[in-house]
Amino acid sequence: MPNRRILRLSGSDTDSFLQGLVTNDVDGLENGLVYTALLTPQGKYLADFFLKRDGDAVLLDVTEDMADGLVKRLGMYKLRADVSIENSDLNLQRGTGTAPDGALPDPRHPDMGWRAYSSGAEADDGTDWDTIRVRHCIPETGIELTPDSYILESGFEVLNGVDFKKGCYVGQEVTARMKHKTDLRKGLRTVRVDGNAPVGTQITSDGKPVGTLFTQANGHGIAYLRFDRAKDGMQAAEATVSV
Repeated sequence: MPNRRILRLSGSDTDSFLQGLVTNDVDGLENGLVYTALLTPQGKYLADFFLKRDGDAVLLDVTEDMADGLVKRLGMYKLRADVSIENSDLNLQRGTGTAPDGALPDPRHPDMGWRAYSSGAEADDGTDWDTIRVRHCIPETGIELTPDSYILESGFEVLNGVDFKKGCYVGQEVTARMKHKTDLRKGLRTVRVDGNAPVGTQITSDGKPVGTLFTQANGHGIAYLRFDRAKDGMQAAEATVSV
């Protein structure tokens, strides 16, 4: 399980601060976990994370590899807002079995189980997360989600990670234009894979680049594809890839 860092944001401006930055509606915290992302002004992915209400504060659950950069970026936007950003002493526990007290459903998909936060050790129940992610085309930070990603091509609408009614946030103009004024020509899809190929292997068809193959499990994989070139019988190193 990737290491996670749980940040605590507190102060009277915390909700409004987050609402003006992230892709999802912070008002949803009253109903449970919120899955969301921070984008560049050009609409590209910077980080994805979960938010949870914690009394008057908000917990932010992000992969450890991105935590320092995210704290720095949030600090740039904070200016004079009454918001403090600190490391908490909490860790993530997650699983798909019986949920402990205080656990909340993962908002991306019911099969992703529950997430809980406590001072206990970081842990999960041994679930094969890659198999679930591949089945439902759920991208992972640092694998399918990279600085070149656009969240709509990465399935954030289906994963409950973006709200089109909440108003402005960083990168909102580009995201809204992709939603309302264009048909997506590229994006993540679950594909059939016969054979194995390293994560990040280029997919080709008739010698032309079609996309990239990422996480694989049980004869399937998550691929980023050009839809106009995607078809059965594509190649990724020694593997055959089909839509």
